[in-house]
Amino acid sequence: MGTPDEQIYPVATGRAAETVKQHQQPQDLIFYAGWFCPYVQRSWIALEEKGIPYQYKEVNPYKKEKHFLDINPKGLVPAIEYKGKALYESLILCEFFEDAFPEHKPHLLPDDPFDRAYVRLWTDHVAKQIVPAFMRTVMAQEPEKQKENLEEFYKALRTISEKAKGPYFLGEQFSLVDVALAPWVLRDYILAENRGYSREAAGQKWKAYAEKLESRESVLRTQSDKEHYAEIYARYLRNEAQSQAAKAIRAGRSFD
Repeated sequence: MGTPDEQIYPVATGRAAETVKQHQQPQDLIFYAGWFCPYVQRSWIALEEKGIPYQYKEVNPYKKEKHFLDINPKGLVPAIEYKGKALYESLILCEFFEDAFPEHKPHLLPDDPFDRAYVRLWTDHVAKQIVPAFMRTVMAQEPEKQKENLEEFYKALRTISEKAKGPYFLGEQFSLVDVALAPWVLRDYILAENRGYSREAAGQKWKAYAEKLESRESVLRTQSDKEHYAEIYARYLRNEAQSQAAKAIRAGRSFD
């Protein structure tokens, strides 16, 4: 009998399942993934956005193969193996794709050094402000704490939406800021259904930005059916999840 976290749906569904089927042939780049993980989806969106050839391999988080642990001792997804070398961490992988496949466009980082630094600055805001506030709101059990965390989440969303030029963060260019943020936009219905969140409460600029992100084709191609995400987040809503992200939030740390 496995632990509750082992009972997650084993494979991608919906549009994501179609994408997985298209990426089963051997390639120089092997993408080790967990369909349900928002951090995985970041890197997956980048691969799909840029049209980089890759082989998709689903990793069972509770029955990790020895080879996967050999290339990534942390045992976390996303991870890649590229020509016999391994890397992990979602945002680092996104930047690697930019550097290793410069011929594949669109570029997620601008050419101008200042603009590149600006994108990294706001990607950091997503990682250190938006994502932790989202997770704290999901995991909070007391109504007052839920409300407090939700207000923190709204503040972080308003901050980034005020800087977004529209329709994407930099304007017409889809960038790493958008990639970093999109998986949590797709999952904000969890907060709407369980924590009183609404996009309108974060402002019309946020609502328009979020709607644009969730309709991007690369985002849709990496999205599974919502009911299976809900099964996973039910454990976060009860503050029972034992993932590394959940443990980091409980300890007051951000997690990427």
